[in-house]
Amino acid sequence: MPRANRSFIPNQIWHITHRCHKKEFLLKFKRDRERWLYWLFESKKRFGLTVLDYIVTSNHIHLLVEDGANQEVAQSMQLIAGRTAQEYNQRKKRQGALWSDRYHATAVDTNEYLIRCLTYIDLNMVRAGRVKHPSEWKQSGYNEIQNPPKRYQIINRKRLSELTGISDAIQLSEEHVHWINKALTANKIQRDEKWTTSLAIGSHLFAENYLDDAGGKASYRQMKVLDECTVVKEPTLAYSDHL
Repeated sequence: MPRANRSFIPNQIWHITHRCHKKEFLLKFKRDRERWLYWLFESKKRFGLTVLDYIVTSNHIHLLVEDGANQEVAQSMQLIAGRTAQEYNQRKKRQGALWSDRYHATAVDTNEYLIRCLTYIDLNMVRAGRVKHPSEWKQSGYNEIQNPPKRYQIINRKRLSELTGISDAIQLSEEHVHWINKALTANKIQRDEKWTTSLAIGSHLFAENYLDDAGGKASYRQMKVLDECTVVKEPTLAYSDHL
């Protein structure tokens, strides 16, 4: 079963990245990406997972979630990884792992920091050169935020609005388009490893609180300022890939 790279602290927003086994393109077919989304929806139903954004690529996923006190994230990641691997192996008549053993989780602050993280996730396939605009990649939260389905909604748009300081869902859609267009116009689509290798990103106070909550586990971790964000990192990074 998949494990987080580090122990979770309850009641945080988490940016999760999880790659396929050996970085293989095991999700290159739409069917497999859609099955991952099916089990994400099931996790929302079963465990009350609060989903804020997501994207499923050909060899990894990004997931932006808010965790509560009942280990919703850990339970959800176990369900999703287990069921998608089981279905994939049965269909392909294969054995072996579909996912890498560990997924990476970065704690993210609210408001501007959450907006920057969400924008980074939505631009993933633009960054990879597969599409010119996030709307062209169907297995992404961008399309759900802009055009929420009447049934099988995964993203909690109300909670996303609250956490980004936006008054309502209509304004959220408008602001969301603005964030993406601003990044595209400024060509700010490059890979930025702080979003996929850090332990926490946000204000200085947020980073300090994260270290306090981590207790003794935080004694050897580093806090630094990168691109107007305070970032908590390990001295040696163990999960640094082109995500």
